[in-house]
Amino acid sequence: MNFQLENVIPWGRSMQEYVGMFDLTPDELNLAILDCAGGPASFNVEMTCLGYKVISCDPVYQFTADEISQRIQDTYQVVIDGVRATKDNIIWQDIQSPEQLGQIRMAAMRQFVEDFPLGIKAGRYVIDELPILSFNTNQFDLALCSHFLFTYSEQLGADFHLASILEMCRVAKEVRIFPLLLNFSEETSPLLQLVMNELQQQGYKVEIKQVPYEFQKGGNKMLRIYRETITRLK
Repeated sequence: MNFQLENVIPWGRSMQEYVGMFDLTPDELNLAILDCAGGPASFNVEMTCLGYKVISCDPVYQFTADEISQRIQDTYQVVIDGVRATKDNIIWQDIQSPEQLGQIRMAAMRQFVEDFPLGIKAGRYVIDELPILSFNTNQFDLALCSHFLFTYSEQLGADFHLASILEMCRVAKEVRIFPLLLNFSEETSPLLQLVMNELQQQGYKVEIKQVPYEFQKGGNKMLRIYRETITRLK
C-alpha cells in the first residue's frame, strides 16, 4: 500500500457516539458488524467487552500501536484548532467546548491504542483500504462508515465514493454512512445526490434517515443502502 501515516489525521469516537450516529438498536448490536475506515475509535473494543462481534478495517492498522499513538499526539492540536476555528458550525450541548471534546476523543483513542495489539492478533482489526476490501460477499449484516465518505468529498471524487459504497454493499447486507456533510461545515456533500442516483439505477434502495445525534449543525442524518430483495433491518 502507498498509505502514509504522515498523511493521516486520526480521530476516534466512542461506542455511545456510534450508537447515536448510526441509530443502532439493541438488536442491531448483535449483528455481524464491519466498521469500515474505523481508525482509532473505541467502538470495537467497547463492543467486544460487551460480548458483541465487530471487525474494524483501516489502512492505518498496518502501523504499530506506538506509531498510531504518536500520530494522534502529533495531530491532536491541529484537530482541536480546526474545531475552535469552526465552533459556530457545532452544537455545544452534550460537549461544551473544544477542550472537553479533546478529552472525550482522547479517552476513546486511548482505549483503542491499549486494545490494538490484542485486537490485531484476534483478527478484530484488519488492514484494508477502500475501495477494495478483502472480506467475503455478505460476510456482514451491517457495514458502518463514519466521518470518511462524503466528509472528504473535496479530496475523494464521485468514482471513489461509488466504488467504495458498492464494495461495502458486496460484503454487507446493509450499509450506513454518517454524516452527509463536508468536513468542518454545515454543507451537504455535493456528491450525495449523484451517488444516490447511481446506486438506485444499480438496483439498491437508498434512504436518508435522521438520527439522534448531532454535533455538526445539520449533521444528524445518515445514508442507508441495501438491496430491495434484502429484508430491511429493524
